[in-house]
Amino acid sequence: MTQRGELATVMDRLAVDETVTEYAVAVDDGDWTAYRELFTADGRADYRSAGGIEGGAGRVAGWLAQSLGSFGMRQHLIVNRRVRFQIHEHDTGDTARVRADYVSPMRLAGDGGLGPDLVCGGRYEFGLLRSPEGWRLSRVVVHEKWRRTS
Repeated sequence: MTQRGELATVMDRLAVDETVTEYAVAVDDGDWTAYRELFTADGRADYRSAGGIEGGAGRVAGWLAQSLGSFGMRQHLIVNRRVRFQIHEHDTGDTARVRADYVSPMRLAGDGGLGPDLVCGGRYEFGLLRSPEGWRLSRVVVHEKWRRTS
């Protein structure tokens, strides 16, 4: 790989990482407009392993707004990110796949700050596609592995 190619790969890796971070921030902040804008037009999310739904980003955003609305605090930590670029339509680097672990503590609104009421963890699979607007999520799959309530 040439130095120019290596630089492009590093820049793409940073942009993909930023998209995953923006996803976490949008969920934690309840910014469902930003959440929807992170996806491609046909992007889908699958939260079934965590007791949720699977569907288009708009539908899933509505479900998340309703199901997470009672939590006054959400802090989504996405770690151990493994990024792999793939081939799309005979061109290298137009798609990316990210596998990453997560821990997500949440506190019910009005509990007096006594601690998280729910903590869950697992693994994400993100599919991303390069678009004219930058990297966008084409697929998000949640694989919840554990959950603890307090």
